[in-house]
Amino acid sequence: MIKKIKGIPKFFKQVREEMKKVHWSSRREVVAASLIVMVVAGLLTVYIWGVDLGFSKLIQLFLG
Repeated sequence: MIKKIKGIPKFFKQVREEMKKVHWSSRREVVAASLIVMVVAGLLTVYIWGVDLGFSKLIQLFLG
C-alpha cells in the first residue's frame, strides 16, 4: 500500500509529460467539426422523419 502511495508523484509527472504530446484542436477546428455534426444530425433527422411518414402513409393506404 505504501509503495502505491509513493508512486503517485511519478504518475502525475508522467501524465504531465504525456499531456505535452497531445495535439489540441484550435477553436476554429472545434467550431467547424461541431457545425458539421449538427448539420449531419439535422439531415438524418429530416430523412428518418420522411421515411417514417412515408411508411405511415403506406400502411394507412393498405389498412384503409
